[in-house]
Amino acid sequence: MVVGLKSLTATPFRDFSALSMQPLDLPRCGERPIFEGGAQHSRIIEGVEAGFGEFPWMVSIQLGNEHFCGGTILNKWWILTAAHCFHYEQLSPADLNIVAGTNDLISPHKEIKEVTKIILHKDFEKVNMNNDVALLLLGSPITFTDEKLPICLPRQPIPSTWHECWVAGWGQTSSDNKYSMTTDLMKVPMIILDWEECSKKFSKLTENMLCAGYKNESYDACQGDSGGPLVCTPGPGKKWYQVGIISWGKSCGLKNVPGIYTLLANYDLWIKNVTEVEGRPFNAEEMRAPPKQKQMRSQAAEFPESRSPTFWFLLCLLLHMIL
Repeated sequence: MVVGLKSLTATPFRDFSALSMQPLDLPRCGERPIFEGGAQHSRIIEGVEAGFGEFPWMVSIQLGNEHFCGGTILNKWWILTAAHCFHYEQLSPADLNIVAGTNDLISPHKEIKEVTKIILHKDFEKVNMNNDVALLLLGSPITFTDEKLPICLPRQPIPSTWHECWVAGWGQTSSDNKYSMTTDLMKVPMIILDWEECSKKFSKLTENMLCAGYKNESYDACQGDSGGPLVCTPGPGKKWYQVGIISWGKSCGLKNVPGIYTLLANYDLWIKNVTEVEGRPFNAEEMRAPPKQKQMRSQAAEFPESRSPTFWFLLCLLLHMIL
């Protein structure tokens, strides 16, 4: 992800065998039990590799076993991401995999989940990226461990000033090199900027968007990070909340040019309605069968068979357009 990353030294090996790998009975949203229990470091200046267990809600969304967008664990059935990752009408849920529980995409220690439904916001507008939010319904529930935990959604109203914010992803580390995507999860600090000031730079900014950047720095998300989270905490030792979804911007890593994120606080009701309609209600203990009514917009009808020539054509097309 992020532009302007320096070369990184290898992280010293730590023995995590004594840490809890057992399933958790109750998910603890927005907590980082492994990372908080480890050694803490001073604030970084440039983007670096994320620490083990630092972002346990992060997932890689993959097509043909190739990462193309990020997402977050909302609960054991749902992944939250950006709608623009899936605006191709012939993209099949059966061709997608969700990789969870790891910072390293080539690590054998990860959980891989299938997707059964892609649900875009019905008012998503590709021309200006308004309502850039989507949900993925998994074929089987995620087993929560300290490495795989859901993110908290922001409460209303959003705090005017967050104590600390970060973006993370597996996207490009260089804006002019589409082959610079990394298999290691990267992170950079962010500051949420004034909406009115940001709208002077971005004429198509809507009230469903927010801006984040870092003054006099080129910290930014880039291609391959789309759909990933902007997460913030109200104070040291507090829970983490997903404030935004990585959406769009002007190139990558331009100094003093912020990135644009979907303002997640505007979509509480949409998430609640979608998950209830699909029979896997968010934050509900009881799962019920979907009601007999018209389903919300979804790309889960008829699609080209996975691994067919049409599938590989779509994979090449998708990677070309995103990268």
